[in-house]
Amino acid sequence: MIRGIVKSVLEGAIKRFTASGRADETISDREYIQHYGYTSRPKEGAEIIIIREGGHFVAVASDDRRYRISLEDGEVALYTDEGDKIHLKRNRIIEIVGGEKVIVTTRVAEITATESATVTSPEVAVVASSKVTLTTPLVDISDDVTVGGNVTVTGNVTVTGNVAAANVAAVAGVTAATVAAAVSIADPTGTMANMRTVYNTHTHPEHGDGGGTTSAPTQGM
Repeated sequence: MIRGIVKSVLEGAIKRFTASGRADETISDREYIQHYGYTSRPKEGAEIIIIREGGHFVAVASDDRRYRISLEDGEVALYTDEGDKIHLKRNRIIEIVGGEKVIVTTRVAEITATESATVTSPEVAVVASSKVTLTTPLVDISDDVTVGGNVTVTGNVTVTGNVAAANVAAVAGVTAATVAAAVSIADPTGTMANMRTVYNTHTHPEHGDGGGTTSAPTQGM
């Protein structure tokens, strides 16, 4: 067994390495065997373990104390020299640290949290080509909401700020400081535009000595 220092690693169907071994010894362009399901490319200067069988050299393990992270007893981690890591910690906590971006690509993604889920970010974007469905007894939003299209609510929505949308239709109810729609706001009995038409044209017989009919309500209400 030889303890060497990595000079370079080349990717390919067969991963190959070049390393320095004992004094004045260089082992060049030899196979680097890794575990199934796991692969890494050590940086120059990493330590490497090489097994020699006759004139055949094979690397079987590597490490780099310059970037290795500290672990508690029983923990496991993947890490890089840039500080990114997936850390399986004590108390069944999994910590993922990505310096710039985390990308997940799959056909179907499911996240199940039996207690709670929190997303904390200056900005969150959900892009759906068909629709976004929220199934919940209550949506509670603590600020203004602006929607470029239509909003249909079958449950209850509570917004402490304002709601602005093209159309707002609610089967149950929307509670907000103000609700503004470019086209209409509707509940199960009709739209606010319909109710306003009825209100603005409403008259009724006037009771009292004079009799007659009341005037329509003040317009613009």
